[in-house]
Amino acid sequence: MDIQNNNYCVILAGGRGRRLWPCSRSKHPKQFLDFFSTGRTLLQATFDRLSKMIPVDHIYVSTNHEYAHYVLEQLPELPRENVLSEPIHRNTAPSVAWATYRIWRRNQQANMIVVPSDQAVFKEDLFLKDIEEALNMVHESDFVMALGIKPTRPEPGYGYLQLGDPVNSGVVYRVKSFTEKPDREFARVFMDSGEFLWNTGIYISSVRHMRDCMHRIFPNVMAETEQLSTAIELEQELLFIEEHFPAYPNVSLDFGLMQHHEDVCVMKGDFGWADLGMWHSTYESLRKSDDDNVVIDSKVILEEAKGNIIKLPKGCLGIINGLEGYIVALEGNVLMVCKKGDSSALIRKYVNEVQLKYGDEYI
Repeated sequence: MDIQNNNYCVILAGGRGRRLWPCSRSKHPKQFLDFFSTGRTLLQATFDRLSKMIPVDHIYVSTNHEYAHYVLEQLPELPRENVLSEPIHRNTAPSVAWATYRIWRRNQQANMIVVPSDQAVFKEDLFLKDIEEALNMVHESDFVMALGIKPTRPEPGYGYLQLGDPVNSGVVYRVKSFTEKPDREFARVFMDSGEFLWNTGIYISSVRHMRDCMHRIFPNVMAETEQLSTAIELEQELLFIEEHFPAYPNVSLDFGLMQHHEDVCVMKGDFGWADLGMWHSTYESLRKSDDDNVVIDSKVILEEAKGNIIKLPKGCLGIINGLEGYIVALEGNVLMVCKKGDSSALIRKYVNEVQLKYGDEYI
């Protein structure tokens, strides 16, 4: 296969990042932050990883009008027309529908990778090897390939893919079922059974088959889009999106694809993956101190403190005594001290309460 001509990538970077609030804020969400002080933001790290095997002008970034300037600032090498900037926040399936249309117009023989912008990959060589193998498999196939990871803990914040019949050599399986964010008891059953993998949210497909999937998920949306001529000018396409995108259904790509999971296979990966979208999963994925604390680029003095994750701004000093199993996060005008546990639901609750009681300036 000619990688230079046929392979494309879509990086999803339009989310508000509220599960990492208050460090991730609506005006500056996590994907545009150098959260770990590595010198690169999460978006840039994702771009760096994929650009090792995908030509830069074949990489698209899906985002929102509100954040398009961050994409252009952080990825100056990316062609401006490769920033798919949406007029309103919608879920990931409409974003992928637009990206699929754009890639289809450009190359009907294309293969495409869809990847979130807020993930960590610790074994990059194995990751790129799996991506290349998946691209080779989907080129002539009528399925979408998900990348899955063997669970290492009963994580309720992830999606779980149940393994069906093997497709080849015990690495690729048909997806038998999909469960999104089970409670912890079910997550433990899934993990102990050995029949389930975490869903990374990374999908690989031929553009031809992804287009067929989008027709099933969004028949009306795709029917409208198909009215556009393949010879349409970019300006006309953008005007069409501006007018029609606000009416598109709010559906995640995971949910949309898994409604028809008979079309989805999963490749079992082992490339050291972590979703950095949540405080507790970020804690689980990072190196711990002797007292099981995770301190992210912060000055702290800890005493009788265990199992915490701490993120403070530069120039601040934290003195923490007697705290166990908490998130301590300070950013701007918000300090949060919150039980780590299954933090996503709690943080969603607090974000909603704060917004109602004190307004958007704290969100």
